Amino acid sequence: MSLRILVTGGTFDKEYNELNGTLHFRETHLPEMLRRGRSALDVPVEVLMMIDSLEMTAAHRAEIVHACATCEEDRLVITHGTDTMVDTAQVLDAAQLPKTIVLTGAMVPYAFGSSDGLFNLGSALSFAQALPHGVYVAMNGRYFAAANVVKNRTAGVFEERHHGA
Repeated sequence: MSLRILVTGGTFDKEYNELNGTLHFRETHLPEMLRRGRSALDVPVEVLMMIDSLEMTAAHRAEIVHACATCEEDRLVITHGTDTMVDTAQVLDAAQLPKTIVLTGAMVPYAFGSSDGLFNLGSALSFAQALPHGVYVAMNGRYFAAANVVKNRTAGVFEERHHGA
């Protein structure tokens, strides 16, 4: 079993600019997060892009699908912004790759110190090793099949899609 992390940006990797009060990207925090979490996995981290998921286009999603399809690993974790994570998960699901792909993100930037990102990353890595081939979203200790997940923007959580929703 081989595992790879693909980075696309999102809240995971945002940092606060104290001069103008904005959030921006500099570099991924994933290697630091793996060290801080004392991960025993020897897992490559590949940065595909560093963007807010609201700026993600069909071309970006095609790049993600291509990276998943062409890498040698059959188990992947993708860090992604939560706003359009479900959209990307569904595009990956439609590609029907013979791999286990788990998308995860954070509601609070890792750099803030109180982020859910470290927990979500650990969960996603575990789910990626244990789940059968397919595409999943992993947040807050839970996982959801790509075809059956929505982001509840009111509650700020991911949950199963309700029939008729």
